[in-house]
Amino acid sequence: MVAADARTAIAFSLTGGQAGDAPAGRDLLRTLPELPARCRVIMDRAYEGNETRQLAFDLGLTPVVPPLSTRVAPWTYSKAWYRRRNEIERLFRRLKGFRRIFSRFDKLDTMFMAFLCFALVVEALR
Repeated sequence: MVAADARTAIAFSLTGGQAGDAPAGRDLLRTLPELPARCRVIMDRAYEGNETRQLAFDLGLTPVVPPLSTRVAPWTYSKAWYRRRNEIERLFRRLKGFRRIFSRFDKLDTMFMAFLCFALVVEALR
């Protein structure tokens, strides 16, 4: 999920439980609408790979992601901006307030996505 703040999702996609986060995140970044120049993309360490960071730079975005401690040449990042990642986590917490989402009652992906869209609209209107 790509979110603007604690109440606004920009884009999201469903993946299998065994699928990795980084490839799906790169696909979402490629499908984003045109964003303002030098917009920041705050990501957690699952997305700290070279390919994901380079894609963000290529799209004109500034990645804010801490390097793994095992990196030979770690980069610097804004810790103040990285602390704002909790806003996106709060959006996930709000969505989990909908029982139908956190327990995944829907058998079909289209039904699950439809209710997820509904929940995002409800959260944006609160």
